[in-house]
Amino acid sequence: METKTFKTIFSPYTDKEGNKVEIKKIVIPKIQRDFAYGRTDEKNRRKRDNFLDALFDAICNNPVTLDFVYGDIKDGILTPLDGQQRLTTLFLLYWYASKKENVPNDECSFLKNFGYETRPSARKFCEAITSKIFVLESNEKLSEQIKDKNWFPLEWQHDATIASMLVMLDAIQEKFANVDSLFARLEKISFYFLPIEDMGLTDELYIKMNSRGKPLTQFEHFKAEFEKQLKLADENIANRISSKIDREWTDLLWQYRNSGTGDDRDNTTDDEFLRYFIFICNIICYQKGGSPKTSDEFDLIKDFFTIQGEDEEQKIQSKNQIIENALVVERYFDCWLDNNKKSIPIQQFFESFSAKEHSSGKIKTNYNINLFEDCLKNYADIVGKNRRKFTLNQIILLYTFVVYRLNLSTVSEDEFRRRLRIINNLILNSSDQISDSEDRQGGNRLPAILRQVDSIIIHGQVADSTEIGINFNPSQLDEEKAKWEFTKNNPDKAESLFVLEDHELLYGQIAIVGLNYPEHFDRFVSLFKCDWDLVDCAMFAIGDYKQKERNGWRFQLGSSMSDGFAWKTLFHKSENYLYFSNTQKILSELLMRTTSFSNYILKSIIDDYLADCESKNDYPWTYYYVKYQDFRTGRYGKYWWDNFARSPYVFTTIHQKQKPSQNSYNPFLKALNDNLWREHLGKYINIDEEKCLKETQSSYQVVLYDENEDKVLKEFVINQNGNGIDTENRIEKMKTLWTDVISSF
Repeated sequence: METKTFKTIFSPYTDKEGNKVEIKKIVIPKIQRDFAYGRTDEKNRRKRDNFLDALFDAICNNPVTLDFVYGDIKDGILTPLDGQQRLTTLFLLYWYASKKENVPNDECSFLKNFGYETRPSARKFCEAITSKIFVLESNEKLSEQIKDKNWFPLEWQHDATIASMLVMLDAIQEKFANVDSLFARLEKISFYFLPIEDMGLTDELYIKMNSRGKPLTQFEHFKAEFEKQLKLADENIANRISSKIDREWTDLLWQYRNSGTGDDRDNTTDDEFLRYFIFICNIICYQKGGSPKTSDEFDLIKDFFTIQGEDEEQKIQSKNQIIENALVVERYFDCWLDNNKKSIPIQQFFESFSAKEHSSGKIKTNYNINLFEDCLKNYADIVGKNRRKFTLNQIILLYTFVVYRLNLSTVSEDEFRRRLRIINNLILNSSDQISDSEDRQGGNRLPAILRQVDSIIIHGQVADSTEIGINFNPSQLDEEKAKWEFTKNNPDKAESLFVLEDHELLYGQIAIVGLNYPEHFDRFVSLFKCDWDLVDCAMFAIGDYKQKERNGWRFQLGSSMSDGFAWKTLFHKSENYLYFSNTQKILSELLMRTTSFSNYILKSIIDDYLADCESKNDYPWTYYYVKYQDFRTGRYGKYWWDNFARSPYVFTTIHQKQKPSQNSYNPFLKALNDNLWREHLGKYINIDEEKCLKETQSSYQVVLYDENEDKVLKEFVINQNGNGIDTENRIEKMKTLWTDVISSF
């Protein structure tokens, strides 16, 4: 097979008929698209980076022969039909190397033989950079140097090909700036070259391409390369898979075609196929203990379907692995077909197992119900550091459905429904374990998580983390085992448990309610149909249920806000918070009060608590919290005590997740007067320009503010018992004294 470098392609050669052939010029024809590798979208950025990485490796390490470049040669002019992107990149790389190393003109004159006919401006640009004097400034961005030349018209910046070339030149400069003898070392990069008349078996493909008047698509290149590599491992499997791509799998995906937008809507299933193919390759990677590094389909062919190895034994092992991987691809597509090779009603399949609200026998999900469709639309955008459109949670859940489809003969539908619920609960409550980071402490958990999915779905076994490797949240695994046994022994209570699991504040984790009192399942649901502010107060009427962040000074309480952030934090057991068991105990005591709840019942509990405190002249800080609305504000339910044990009456409301802001305040002051000093987190009431009122554990003080130590002008003492608990209502006392406070100063 003839190989050429970008330089030697212009050297005369003799074809197989004995004719002398000389390529005098390469012209990118009008029917070709603009140069794309320099586009700034994420997909082309990845292609550009991957291609330059491969060229860099070839120059610095092992020579590389790129894939086919072929086209029509007429009157010494080569019109490429495939290879435009590679040829243009090599042209730019040679040009950069020639300027970087001041290569004599006669050694790089061949660069003038390359041009574009897509637009006049693109043609003139190629002519300009190869003919004009250009001295490279190594400390300045290459594109800026070019645009600064007087021969570069401003309108050229708006030509898509020129703009893309400039981006590529900057990338080349960044990648190869420190490579010595670059121009000479470019001979280590070659490519297969075929004139159209020599293409043999590819004639049929060329005829198809010619008949539609445009070059091969990226997918057609992918399919040809995929088939070629599979044939080297097993020709029968390659032929079978190639046939299915053209027939059954295209029929399967046809209803999802055009899932892109704008120019991506090409009325084909090409993109959809590639997205699912990438998903499958990523699963293969995870199952082998790895972490996906690329979503480029050609890189995936190289990684999973290309024979590797130096000696024969290694190559045999590599072939066996390729066959195994190919069969995985086949099974993952075929599982969505029925025995007659027709696609199953996929939307109805997912709807029979998933719903947006609680539905008997189904999991509750916030994702697109049809995960297969969502994967076909969004999966290609998930690799790397970019925001995932198809999340890791969805990857695991789709994998769960695939495992079921692959094991229909051994896993009944009822068994799958119960096991699917376990998987869903584990996913929802393992956010710290399911992470995008590949360098996280403990390494990538996805391989062990997928093994756990297999164990649960195929065998109905929730394995210990020690048995299968660090995977899902250990606490949630323990809970799922306990619920598994509970539903086996109490089938009549299973549905009430599942309703509880699907509650908006719990999403699968019911540790806050527990399994000891099954009657509490329905009571919890009843309780949180009431006013959440009343629930908050009723719990404090029973006891101090708050939790403290283990590594911080923030405390977590409930909130009346409808998004439920505060309650979700309280009700989900976490190593980051202390006193979960105390919250659990107080909630349980509240649930024991009645079989169902209403706002009236909660208000009665609250009123009784307040009346009891007032009758005993016993006013703990929780009394004020329940009594006064100013204490119960903020979406996040965050509070700040400097020292709760010593000064439980001195604290600040926090209106953000993490830190106080100018909306924060001391609620004992806010209940008195709204003229708070916001710059100091509402810890003072302004009396005049100099004097302020502040609160302490056992008093209110009129002070002259000082950033080191306030000067106390007057103090109003609050009577307390021996345990430091108020024996008078400090807020009502200060309200009666407020006029005296103002008039005294």
